Amino acid sequence: MLLDAALLSTGIDDVPTTARDVEARGYAGVWASEADHDPFLPLLSAAQATSRLQVGTAIAVAFARSPMTLAMTAHDLQRYSEGRFVLGLGTQIRPHVERRFSMPWSPPVARMREYVAALRAIWTAWQDGTRLRFEGEHYRHTLMTPMFSPAAHVWGGPPVHLAAVGPAMTRLAGEVADGLLVHGFTTARYLRERTLPALEEGLAAAGRGREQVTVSLPGLVVSGNTDTERAEATAAVKATIAFYGSTPAYRPVLELHGWEALADELHALSVSRREDKWTAMRDLIDDEVLATFAVVGDPDDVGARVLERYSGLVDRFSVYASYPAPLDRWDPLVAALR
Repeated sequence: MLLDAALLSTGIDDVPTTARDVEARGYAGVWASEADHDPFLPLLSAAQATSRLQVGTAIAVAFARSPMTLAMTAHDLQRYSEGRFVLGLGTQIRPHVERRFSMPWSPPVARMREYVAALRAIWTAWQDGTRLRFEGEHYRHTLMTPMFSPAAHVWGGPPVHLAAVGPAMTRLAGEVADGLLVHGFTTARYLRERTLPALEEGLAAAGRGREQVTVSLPGLVVSGNTDTERAEATAAVKATIAFYGSTPAYRPVLELHGWEALADELHALSVSRREDKWTAMRDLIDDEVLATFAVVGDPDDVGARVLERYSGLVDRFSVYASYPAPLDRWDPLVAALR
C-alpha cells in the first residue's frame, strides 16, 4: 500500500517547500482538490520542486470544463511533470454544476463515460497526428488545426482516475478508468461489500483485470500526541462524518450498518433553521460510528491500524484529517507503509 499526502489549502502559499518536504519524508504522491483553490496550479509547482513524487487532482470537477480545455491542461501537466501527473475527475452534484459553475447537467454516469472517451480521443489526435473526430451526445470535437495542436511527448496522455460513491459510477471506473478515487466517507465493510464488487463488475464487463485499476482512499484518521490534540481531532472528524452523513447521496453507507435513523436525524438537522445545527449534528456521532469510519489511535499505532483495516482493499492511502496536523505527526505511518 502506497501512502500519499493531501495538498491542503493551508499550505498553498509555499507549495514547493511543502512538496519537497512530502517527498523527503517518503510519501509516494500528493493530491490537490478543487475546493477553495484551483487544483492544477499547485501541482505544477509541486512537480517542478520534486523528482519522484506523483502529483494528481483528487478531484477536479469534470463537468465544469469542456473536454478540450481539460485535455490541454492535463497534457501540459503530464509533460511538465515528466509523466508523474494523474488526472482525477469527479462529477460534483447538480446544484454546484448548474448554479456555481453555470454548466449543463445530465445523468452523470453516461456523461462521464463520454467525457473520458473525448479526452482520450483528443490526446490520441495530438500524440499520433490522427484526425480528431469525436461526436457524442454531449460533446463534439471535430476541429484541430496544426497551430492549436500541442506537440506529442513521450509520456502521452495521463492516467484518468474517477471518483465514485454509488455503484453505477464505480462500475464505470472499472470499465474505462485507470483508477478509482474512493470517497473518504466510507468504511471497510462498505468497501468489501459494495465498492469493490461494483468495481469488479465494471472490470469484467470490459474484460479487464483488477491490477489495471488503482484504488485510492483518503481515510479519516483521529490521532494526536496530547489529550488536547486527540480531543480536537475527535470533534473535527465527528463533524465531518455528520456533514457527509446528512447528504442523501451518502446514505447507503449508513444504511449498510443499520444506521438509517441516524441518517434521518442528520438530514433533518441539516435542513433545519437551528442556529446550533452543526454542533448538534456532530454530537449525534457516537464513538462506535466514529471508530467505524475513522482509524483512531496514537500516532505510533495508526500505521498498524491502517494496514489491518485496509490491506487488500486499497492500493493507495492518504490521511483525511479535517483538523490541523503537522506532517511529522504521520511519520510513523509513513514508516509503517514504506
